[in-house]
Amino acid sequence: MQAILITGASGFIGSHIVEEALSRGFEVWAAVRGSSSRAFLTDSRIHFIELSFGNREMMVSQLRDHHFDYVVHAAGVTKCLHKEDFHRVNTLGTQNLVEALMETQHSLRRFVYLSSLSIFGPIHEQQPYKAITEDDTPQPNTAYGRSKLAAEQWLDNLAAQGKDFPYIVLRPTGVYGPRERDYFMMAKSIRQHVDFSVGFSRQDITFVYVDDVVQAVMLALDHGTTGRKYFLSDGEVYQSRAFSDYLQHELGDPWLLRVKAPLWLLRAVTFCGEHWGRLTGKITALNNDKYHILCQRNWRCDIQPAIDELGYHPQVTLEEGVRKTVKWYRDNNWL
Repeated sequence: MQAILITGASGFIGSHIVEEALSRGFEVWAAVRGSSSRAFLTDSRIHFIELSFGNREMMVSQLRDHHFDYVVHAAGVTKCLHKEDFHRVNTLGTQNLVEALMETQHSLRRFVYLSSLSIFGPIHEQQPYKAITEDDTPQPNTAYGRSKLAAEQWLDNLAAQGKDFPYIVLRPTGVYGPRERDYFMMAKSIRQHVDFSVGFSRQDITFVYVDDVVQAVMLALDHGTTGRKYFLSDGEVYQSRAFSDYLQHELGDPWLLRVKAPLWLLRAVTFCGEHWGRLTGKITALNNDKYHILCQRNWRCDIQPAIDELGYHPQVTLEEGVRKTVKWYRDNNWL
């Protein structure tokens, strides 16, 4: 039986990867923090391991007595009180993990790193918008995007140094589905009769349902070439209201007050939210990174390399995915 280590296993995407790996007959090891909830990791076949991402030497000792054929690195942070924490967790944590794996897992077949489309920032923002491709130069304008890009660049430097490490990078756009909390906030808002959006110029948005991300992860374990990077979306491009319109329909078409705020107002709100979070010690979704994400007008990306090289074929349309997601929210008493 082949063994797979999944970091971030208690999280939204990681828990779905665990379920798929179990269904495929892997010996599944879930890397979680001691404080992490295991609400979505209840299968008795799951083996648990705690890894100290902030300490390479300790991680070496934690991994030394294990053998893994595959590693999927889905751990990371998307919101932090202090921007330096993104670098500490997403960049340095990835470096420590990879160095520990190189020291202890000499027969590792594949390391799949979950990065993000956010590493590119606002590219091709002049209409008509063009898809972001692998040939474009990343220009991240968020602390999160910079931290994920730095991790990618560090992985690339391994090859430049002549080190043989079998990694592939996946760059999904906005991932949604059961257990996801940010889009859940939108559903809650719509149920309470408010749909909030920002900016008055056209915004092209892309999405990918969590099951399709998991599909790409599984394909990447055996397909593709070391060092390659692949964008992931459902292959379609949507206007800014598409997601909220589908949510409204699945929630029974409640009446809506649609609020479209100018960017300067969003800037003021997120500025206050950022500083309020630091004062209270509570992470808020209304922060500086969120401002830049909502400002970005072009989220198109080219998934053709993933189709050609990985055999990736997204299965879930946005309409179907929203329907499944809302059903899960209801079935699990989130709504």
